[in-house]
Amino acid sequence: MVATTDGANTVILRAFLANLGIAVAKFAGAAITGSSAMMTEGVHSLVDTVNEALLAYGRRRARLPADELHPLGYAREQYFWSFVVALLVFTLGAGVALYEGVAHWLHPVETERPAVALGILGIAALLEGWSLVAAVRAFNRARGDLPFLRAVIDSRDTTTLSVMLEDAAAVCGLFIAASGIGLELLTRDPRWDALASILIAFLLGVVAIILLAKAKHLLIGQTASPEIARALRAIAAAQPGVTAVVEVLTIQQSVDAVLAVMRVDFDDGIEGAQVERIVGDIARDAQKRLPAVSRLFVSPFDTRRAASQTGRQQD
Repeated sequence: MVATTDGANTVILRAFLANLGIAVAKFAGAAITGSSAMMTEGVHSLVDTVNEALLAYGRRRARLPADELHPLGYAREQYFWSFVVALLVFTLGAGVALYEGVAHWLHPVETERPAVALGILGIAALLEGWSLVAAVRAFNRARGDLPFLRAVIDSRDTTTLSVMLEDAAAVCGLFIAASGIGLELLTRDPRWDALASILIAFLLGVVAIILLAKAKHLLIGQTASPEIARALRAIAAAQPGVTAVVEVLTIQQSVDAVLAVMRVDFDDGIEGAQVERIVGDIARDAQKRLPAVSRLFVSPFDTRRAASQTGRQQD
């Protein structure tokens, strides 16, 4: 599954604008009402705003051309900044929320003007929903017919996935915050507001761990989707003069860039010039059918010689 660049940029911009406006409103609401959950949500939205800027920066850096220091380009920098975003969600988002919740649980403070707090949370829910709808649509376009949960697990697009999960967590966090304030009004116990902050911290922690795990696998060199490896194997195997495709290795460099290495056994009866022509045909077919494969290396491999060497070593 591959997301379009324009689609991902639109998702990031929409999320940035939504979270910036929400953060300002929530902090104003927290100052007016003294609500712990409102302050927690303000920090959450501020972190999300910074995160969108970092994701956009990472996408721009990932498009830089290769140079002497980075001969394969900067594509994986997108995953580095996604990792930084996940760390911010965990440390600043979940960490501040937990601190606020515990502090207000130990020293309860009654929420003032709860109607103002609930009104701000309602407006924030509309803006977060606006951003979430765009992220889900972009994700659905990329996943195609793949089941939703399977697509989340298999996704190599950390940018759209980060925005979608952050927005989903934000919508859930708003519901939790509103519930905490509502229960405080019903029971006259301000600890419900503090408990809401603690639950929001737990929610953000779960999202951060998911994003950290995803970015970690991609940073250390996760394979591309199995469909790409199978397609490359079929392209090579269909070429006259190829007797076997020994191995196909793929590494996801960024959401729309895949590095592939193939070991191919050629017919012993063909000459070097024919091997070069076949390799060129494999590369052209791969570029035509698999535009995500940005780099392809084809290495000749003699299976019979390798088998005989293995046999001698065992003897």
